Amino acid sequence: MINRWVRFRDGHTTRFGTLEGEHVRIFEGSMFSGAVPTDRVMQLAGLELLMPAQPSKIIALWNNFYALGEKLKLAVPAEPLYLIKSPNSYLDPGKTIRKPACDGKVVFEGELGIVIGKTCKEVSENHALDYVFGYTCANDVTVADILNRDASFAQWVRAKGFDTFCPFGPVIATGLDPVQLVVKTVLNGDVRQDYPISDMRFSVQQLVSLISQDMTLYAGDIILCGTSVGVGSMKPGSTVEVEITGIGKLSNRFE
Repeated sequence: MINRWVRFRDGHTTRFGTLEGEHVRIFEGSMFSGAVPTDRVMQLAGLELLMPAQPSKIIALWNNFYALGEKLKLAVPAEPLYLIKSPNSYLDPGKTIRKPACDGKVVFEGELGIVIGKTCKEVSENHALDYVFGYTCANDVTVADILNRDASFAQWVRAKGFDTFCPFGPVIATGLDPVQLVVKTVLNGDVRQDYPISDMRFSVQQLVSLISQDMTLYAGDIILCGTSVGVGSMKPGSTVEVEITGIGKLSNRFE
């Protein structure tokens, strides 16, 4: 069964629930453990949706898709290559991605996000999916010119860590088979990315297992699976959408 979980603001209170058509069924407790449905239902229209989780960290993969790796002539890595997106970069669906004060080409990267459902440490690949709560859409925004500006140090965290540079949502979908998913990124109405998750070099199970050997993952943490061909720049005034069938559409303006 597929459920689509959302967080939203109700007056001065933050609530969560599941989508039921054009309505939201309100739950109480914790989304990740012991969520209890109530009889209260609210109309989706007009709700201020928030990022559907509050991660302690977001881990972003590099060189995890065969198509992009082959285009860039990158060797297949022996282990996952990743960085961490800083919490100041997290952004709600529908909110505005802000151009940083520095100059440089700002690029979009539509990605699938794996949402962890419970504390995960040194898990095996066979049991990794037991720790996955669901999946979300994300945009791993980057100032590309900063990455290799200094030849002595690749500035991944700075290039990807500006305020508002990691929108995700609008939902967390549970009950999906990630191998069947396709990521589509649309810039100002034009499809720029359209790639299958089945092309990943490291599967969802491998990513969760291998990263959990390095660091403890907590409920709500997100692993961005990396991106594929079609990454491009966006100019202020643009609208960028990341859509994954079965999950939904993440839409943000860039100003």
